[in-house]
Amino acid sequence: MTENTKTGSKNWRPSTTLVHGGTMRSPFGETSETLYLTQGFVYDDAQAAEARFNGEDPGYVYSRYANPTVTMFEDRIKALEGAEAARGTASGMAAVTLALMACVKAGDHVVAAKALFGSCRYICETLLPRFGVESTLVDGTDIEQWKAAVRPNTRAMFLESPTNPTLEIIDIAAVAQIAREAGARLVVDNVFATPLFQSPLSLGADVVVYSATKHIDGQGRCLGGVVLSDEEWISDEVMPLIRHTGPHMSPFSAWVLLKGLETLPIRVARQTETAGQIADFLAGQNKVKRLIYPGRDDHPQAEVARRQMRGGSTMLAIEIDGGKEAAFRFTNALEIVRISNNLGDAKSLITHPATTTHQSVGEEARAELGITDGMLRLSVGLEDPLDLLEDVEKALAAV
Repeated sequence: MTENTKTGSKNWRPSTTLVHGGTMRSPFGETSETLYLTQGFVYDDAQAAEARFNGEDPGYVYSRYANPTVTMFEDRIKALEGAEAARGTASGMAAVTLALMACVKAGDHVVAAKALFGSCRYICETLLPRFGVESTLVDGTDIEQWKAAVRPNTRAMFLESPTNPTLEIIDIAAVAQIAREAGARLVVDNVFATPLFQSPLSLGADVVVYSATKHIDGQGRCLGGVVLSDEEWISDEVMPLIRHTGPHMSPFSAWVLLKGLETLPIRVARQTETAGQIADFLAGQNKVKRLIYPGRDDHPQAEVARRQMRGGSTMLAIEIDGGKEAAFRFTNALEIVRISNNLGDAKSLITHPATTTHQSVGEEARAELGITDGMLRLSVGLEDPLDLLEDVEKALAAV
């Protein structure tokens, strides 16, 4: 295999990087990235195997450790993110778990925002404490709460921004400063913003994680995740966990995600434009009790969103007046928009968080987060904007 020497040029803009970044070609000179669907690799002799295992030869050993197709995905996404290193994982939750576990040991402490995806809260509230790591959940938008939660043994801070599903915007730079002063690593889940609209590393974050299942694939085909940070931390802390616990990305998923990265800017731009149109329409509807969209001036953290994001979002949240019954009537009346707990897809998708993605959080915690029985999370797809607007308008009439 030979590497394209132009790959990763610092002068390339994002769209070019997402088509060509990280590409390696075999002697056959293929146009599309090669899918190396192999578990292991062979060596010319025993001495070569020894050199590969002791690190003298930097080649591949086993696809649980690394694989050429996965490497291409990692190199492409790290070039876009501006990170020194990246490692692909089997899913977004594998990326979150890996990132947090690589930051802490028994006796350490984690501070995290309360507004998290249900499984992320499970990691912080249930999984880590089983291994002697305490956690404190705070209102992510209140910087004073982050400061007050810091302990001498705080080693990691974790947040989503925008959050799932209430789309709160957390001041990443401010939290990063607190983490630096505490000697902790800040881990940011950037999936709702995508790497196109927000760059947590440039805002001071230490680690960025994605569920590549979402916008990066964006077409409902496979699962995947990625952890991005500095080379030393990835090599010393993340790679041992990958080698010994096995959450590495599959070559096939990496190949699919490489194809997804090629069209990411076009899809996200179109979805965001349409999401803004739908948000503007819903803002004037009396059956909509609350509308949350990061691209609007009436967003609760609009100033922070303008400061750290380069675009709105493909996502919006609405609260239908009338609670769960009204929300279900609205959802069931939709024809184009489909009911699913996924997001960032070419197809527009809607979910009722209180009974799906955040059901396990508990009623009291949902109330604290503002996840009401009437709240719906809408992920806007690539359909014609007018068709989507008509579908939403018709569904409102059914409430």
